Amino acid sequence: MRFEHPATFNPIDQLKVIGHPTSRIEGPLKTTGTAPYAYERHDVVANQAYGCVVGSAIGKGRIAAIDLEAAKAAPGVLAIVTAENAGKLGKGERNAAPLLGGPEIAHYHQAVAIAVASTFEQARAAVQLIRIDYAKGDSKFDLAAVLDTAGTPNPSFGGPADTDIGDFATAFAVAPVQLDATYTTPDQGHAMMEPHASIAAWDGDKLTVWTSNQMIAWGVEDLAKTLGIPKENVRLISPYIGGGFGGKLFLRADVLLAALGARAAGRPVKVALQRPLMFNNTTHRPATIQRIRIGAERDGKITAIGHESWSGNVIGGEPEMAVSQTRLLYAGANRMTATRLAALDLPEGNAMRAPGEASGMMALEIAVDELADKLGIDPVALRITNDTQVDPEHPERHFSQRQLVQCLNEGAARFGWNKRNPKPGQVRDGRWLIGMGVAAAFRNNLVTKSAARVRLDQQGRVTVETDMTDIGTGSYTIIAQTAAEMMGVPLEKVVVRLGDSDFPVSCGSGGQWGGNNSTAGVYAACVKLREAIAQKLGINSEEAVFADGVVRTGNRNVPLAQAAGGGDLVAEDAIEYGDLAKTYQQSTFGAHFVEVGVDADTAEIRVRRMLAVCAAGRILNPKAARSQVIGAMTMGVGAALMEDLVVDKRHGLFITHDLAAYEVPVHADIPHQDMVFLDETDPMSSPMKAKGVAELGICGVAAAVANAVYNATGVRVREYPITLDKLLAQMPEPV
Repeated sequence: MRFEHPATFNPIDQLKVIGHPTSRIEGPLKTTGTAPYAYERHDVVANQAYGCVVGSAIGKGRIAAIDLEAAKAAPGVLAIVTAENAGKLGKGERNAAPLLGGPEIAHYHQAVAIAVASTFEQARAAVQLIRIDYAKGDSKFDLAAVLDTAGTPNPSFGGPADTDIGDFATAFAVAPVQLDATYTTPDQGHAMMEPHASIAAWDGDKLTVWTSNQMIAWGVEDLAKTLGIPKENVRLISPYIGGGFGGKLFLRADVLLAALGARAAGRPVKVALQRPLMFNNTTHRPATIQRIRIGAERDGKITAIGHESWSGNVIGGEPEMAVSQTRLLYAGANRMTATRLAALDLPEGNAMRAPGEASGMMALEIAVDELADKLGIDPVALRITNDTQVDPEHPERHFSQRQLVQCLNEGAARFGWNKRNPKPGQVRDGRWLIGMGVAAAFRNNLVTKSAARVRLDQQGRVTVETDMTDIGTGSYTIIAQTAAEMMGVPLEKVVVRLGDSDFPVSCGSGGQWGGNNSTAGVYAACVKLREAIAQKLGINSEEAVFADGVVRTGNRNVPLAQAAGGGDLVAEDAIEYGDLAKTYQQSTFGAHFVEVGVDADTAEIRVRRMLAVCAAGRILNPKAARSQVIGAMTMGVGAALMEDLVVDKRHGLFITHDLAAYEVPVHADIPHQDMVFLDETDPMSSPMKAKGVAELGICGVAAAVANAVYNATGVRVREYPITLDKLLAQMPEPV
């Protein structure tokens, strides 16, 4: 199905099932521990062995010598695979560095070996016996030290590296009010609950991998390319994923080494990356240094806005596109953005929840707050003053929907923003200094092809099959709701099967594109199934009503199960969007409001209240969507106050590489969170009239926290995370 304009007749608009706060259909499996995650698939293949991965002990250099003899002789050892005996390996299109290192080492904890044994304990013991001598090479581990070597990267997923509209330099120079500030964000880790884990089994030259992966088709393509085998010989199965946040978008070492280990051992092998290995071996959100310059008239109207960002990555890696939102969020005739990428020998940086915007909003929305302070204008009012209904870089292109102003106004009213004292450090509650902060939320809405197959059986059940994945976002449920709405059956009559490369290729889970596109693909397949049913019954599909398990037309009522008499009816189709993305700028918007308390003596920060107001098209399942947003808000608090993959600049590793040292928010850190969805449908986005929402919830949160800390204390921190040591020396004198 090609979607280029709003559907005239749309069964989804009935809203009998879609749009209702529906509990997860797979929830009972997860809460009873019977949902099989990758490492737990004991029954899928017999005679499973265990693999344990060895990570490089240096950050850059080469393996000078490796001694495997003691490890090979250890009890239970079946095989040891290194680059020396792995055979010729390619590199997946989406991998910047080889997943198996040797003799050259690209980064710390790059996998260099796997030991396979009959038990996990034997495999773990064997890797302790592997002896490796390294020769360190010249290395670069400090982003700030290599800024002068940073170059302009090629256009990436986030668009061109640079943009230049009007005459930024002149407009900024003559602006009556100017802001010029630099902000830094640290490296951050995904820290998902489930580790990267895989079970690999060969059947002749055919490979099946049960794994934890967000993008099945990408994984198949890159694994086949790495192993040098036809992609038709690779099957990936990933029905349940215990969190990903972008860290499982791409092929990682667990998948490759499980496959190599299984081939060498001659039996299936399961591998789970050890938690301390994951932070350096897999991808992370790269650190940034961002300079923002804004020029404005005294009434708050922005006349010049410039945003420059520097990040680093391994050779072949992409930049963190932290300037993306600045191209679209606020009006201003004279604009400039620039992205620079430096070569670093740290582990690969790549997508993490809201890549680009999450980091960019951490800086931009403090800068806007600072500008409001300079102007003496309320921060909410300043944002509203600079709203735009067109793409500022391409004014001929309108936003399909843009309710940023409504989000700000609704949030301000609900949060009691009018009670905020604009003068910092003036409000106390006992020993606590109290402050409020605000930030806009922005994340682009991406449309991409997505396919599904639907089957009607003789019991009136509808089965949906697509390689779409569920990373805890509720894909199973919204896909079931879509099929139930389209086919006129109750939810319990729908079976959803996900995460298998034998199924039609979907959009996959990432970039907050999963919900809208995957359900639109199911919509397309259901339209085709409705047509097949109508044709079999000899009726006009456009006149047929599918409801209550019955097909109705005129005075004729036919049970849906009867339509499948003689055999299942199967239909397959995909949603495709044509030039839709070029015609309209599609984005999601919101506003975050935060209240903090800062201890006047210790500078301890406590978040007291949070509110998010989001405009993200039709909300397909408010219950699941709310869960996604408050989870993202929680991640935003972590980014603001604690998360930091601290770089050891001598040895090139993240020293906070476990969940003891890499701090994330816990229950005590997060107060009750309130969130509101504006009533919005976007008919330009898809037949579902929905958009993404899962990543919108993190964008701007950290800045809202930072702005609240400033309002509480008068101390402006531009270096994340905002830890008490950055506040103490500048705290107000005790009253």
